[in-house]
Amino acid sequence: GDEFVVVMRDVAGREDVQQLVERRLIPLIRQSHPVEGHELNVSCSVGIAVYPEDGSDIDEIMRRADAAMYEAKTTGRDMALFYSAETDQRAVARQTMEQHLRRALEREELSQQYQPRLSAKGARLLGVEALLRWNSPVLGAIPPSEFIPIAEETGMIRAIGSWVLQQACEQWVRWQTLALDTGLGDTVVPHPLAHVSISVNLSAAQLSDPLLVSDIQALLARTGMPAHRLELEITESQLMDNAHASELQLAALKLLGVQLSIDDFGTGYSSLAYLKRFDIDRLKVDKSFVHDMLSNPADMAITRAIIALGHTLGLKIVAEGVEDLATAQVLSALDCEELQGYHFSRPLPVAQLEAWALQHQPPLAHEREALSTGW
Repeated sequence: GDEFVVVMRDVAGREDVQQLVERRLIPLIRQSHPVEGHELNVSCSVGIAVYPEDGSDIDEIMRRADAAMYEAKTTGRDMALFYSAETDQRAVARQTMEQHLRRALEREELSQQYQPRLSAKGARLLGVEALLRWNSPVLGAIPPSEFIPIAEETGMIRAIGSWVLQQACEQWVRWQTLALDTGLGDTVVPHPLAHVSISVNLSAAQLSDPLLVSDIQALLARTGMPAHRLELEITESQLMDNAHASELQLAALKLLGVQLSIDDFGTGYSSLAYLKRFDIDRLKVDKSFVHDMLSNPADMAITRAIIALGHTLGLKIVAEGVEDLATAQVLSALDCEELQGYHFSRPLPVAQLEAWALQHQPPLAHEREALSTGW
């Protein structure tokens, strides 16, 4: 397996244990390991329980060391944590959440909201991002940052991810049936949402699923959604975890005709040498850079560099987390093509999004004529 136990005797206290683990054990495991001509790298998460403070018998000590190790994994991996009283509380809370999440799909507790993505020049609605929400009748509203990692670790993300893709495609098809009365006899025009693309986030588990491409192909055929209207978002850290496999999977997805984007760009372990190999369409500048770019010269420089890099590679750039007009104007001046953030709209349920889209669409042709002639 991938877990083992180290029993340390004759240590003076926690400091001795911590120094040995952090200065010797983790660095030795973390270093590259040559195997049959390849350099392999692994991370090491360590949980530590100390006798007799953390337990009086071997079973209790083992259980608490295991709980601390699990917390080290969920906290950020590649680190060491000592057991504490709060560790048990968090472990119980996580187990409770996992139990309820396993029933969330069949109980129809999951839903999707959509956040608009607009052109930087003219603020035209170009697309929406599907964002998963979970409202448990027992636990309340759970942020995705809390339940998505659990879904990924337990394997539930495959079923949940498949549901998200299906909901997004079916919703796009429903928007095609909406039409607007122009007031000119029988003339109607499509709803603004009939022309958008829908972007969906893919998890690492989905990206590595050998059935992903065939499942998406079948879904598009079943719903009738054009492939180019579906955009799949992958974080750069997911791509770099297994760059060769990711490259093959993305190439197969591109053959279907779907759009591909790298989400949270600039926050992971990106390699420019690999980036040019991936057949992608967009880079999404992470909101952590956009949020303070007007007050932080480093964030401004990073944002400017990502936009220039993307354009050099022939990619469109999307800035996330745009929260004010000044930031939107600067990004537009930097030739960032697309913007997304609270300045335009928060993620919205379908009905609210449809109303928002009507309020923000350009006037119809006959309305523009009426305005220009003073009717």
